[in-house]
Amino acid sequence: MEASVLTAVIAAAAFVCRAAVLEWRDPGAGRRVWAFARDRRALGAGLAATVLLGAVAWSRAGAGAVVWAALAGVLVASLTAGRRPSGDRHGRPGSRPS
Repeated sequence: MEASVLTAVIAAAAFVCRAAVLEWRDPGAGRRVWAFARDRRALGAGLAATVLLGAVAWSRAGAGAVVWAALAGVLVASLTAGRRPSGDRHGRPGSRPS
């Protein structure tokens, strides 16, 4: 296993350990950390990021960079979860919720 892949695996393990420590300190926090796994919009954004970055990474740097693309996709999904576009609840910009 090359060093770049090992670094990405360690970063992913740190993400999992962080969730475990949060769960230990505050029961239910781990569920909130992993809530993006049930959000279709977040998973779609993460999958799109993974595919786009993975295709570029594979052509430029080889198979080892695809692991980084997958990690970036998970990060995009976790950051996208629970965020809705500005506007009303239907996503129409410029309108105010009543």
